[in-house]
Amino acid sequence: MDSDVTYLLNAAEHGDTHAASQLLPLVYDELRRLAAQRLAQEKPGQTLEATALVHEAYVRLVKVEQSQPWNGRGHFFAAAAEAMRRILVENARRKKRLKHGGDWAQQELHSDLVAIPEDPEHLLGIDEALTRLALKEPIVAQLVQLRYFGGLTIKESAELLGISTRTADTYWAYARSWLRAELGGDNS
Repeated sequence: MDSDVTYLLNAAEHGDTHAASQLLPLVYDELRRLAAQRLAQEKPGQTLEATALVHEAYVRLVKVEQSQPWNGRGHFFAAAAEAMRRILVENARRKKRLKHGGDWAQQELHSDLVAIPEDPEHLLGIDEALTRLALKEPIVAQLVQLRYFGGLTIKESAELLGISTRTADTYWAYARSWLRAELGGDNS
């Protein structure tokens, strides 16, 4: 399946719209799982559903006029995590505006190992901090993005980044501490 995905990614990159339509069934279940994991960490009242998040991310990934070279399955799923991040941040910005209920207080349903923002402003703070981290430590920022926005485990993230699980654990601990300091100590 990995070689099929890589082949179709390369064909879609070169403008083959048929390849792009064949790609979705091969990656849909995994993208949907990642989106569902990420959205399960959001507060109640989230207007995005996993299906909508997957479709929006997929459209952004395979737009022919914005084609990009894919270095295989790992690169594609890392880009999917980035696309989901952008969509969630855009949604948070939209919700933050008063006309969209940005001043409403929402309650958190549950916590997980990954920090969950309490409001759109906090999510935007995480996004800005992650952007700063990417300037200093790009691979650490990619790990956070895969874990936080992509919903991947340490092991899955390590595989996609081509690093050991032990190194990923070390990077994850560093990233959590760094982000906690950047966000004023309220990110557990």
